[in-house]
Amino acid sequence: MSTSNIDDQGRPEPPTSSTEVATLLGFLDFQRATLEWKCCNLGAIDLQKKIAVSLMTLGGILKHMAYVENHWFSDWLMGREKLSPWFEVDWSQDRDWDWNSAAKDTPEKLFELWHGACELSRSLVNSALSTGGVDQLAKRTWQDGNSPSLRWILVHMVEEYARHNGHADLLRESIDGQVGE
Repeated sequence: MSTSNIDDQGRPEPPTSSTEVATLLGFLDFQRATLEWKCCNLGAIDLQKKIAVSLMTLGGILKHMAYVENHWFSDWLMGREKLSPWFEVDWSQDRDWDWNSAAKDTPEKLFELWHGACELSRSLVNSALSTGGVDQLAKRTWQDGNSPSLRWILVHMVEEYARHNGHADLLRESIDGQVGE
């Protein structure tokens, strides 16, 4: 993660004029840092607060994003088997296990799981980039035999974070009034 330009919330600004890879990774790290900012300095009770009719929580977002990081970079890009704790889950019993089980986890456990997933993802992307570019295809395929490219996965991850960071904005504002992009 580049730390050349850090904003007021401690997030690394994506490069404004760089390579495609640096831009994609810069925006992904910016989105990761935004989730960190929205979830930082909150205890277990706050990380489990819900608003309106939604069952979504900040803790659930952290755990879900840990799953998504592992799912796309380890499972799909590298073709590996699911990691723990995802491997042990009976997803047929609870398709939203990542979201629902977060209520039982401490803030420390949630951040440890998510930080670990982000670090592994960075390592796997660096490894993949050392042997090819963003056009390389994931080792896993969809049922039709096609695979997403590394570029697609990176853009999808930016989209996934941006979507959930919007949810995190609303949740955090409802907890303590903190607002911001």
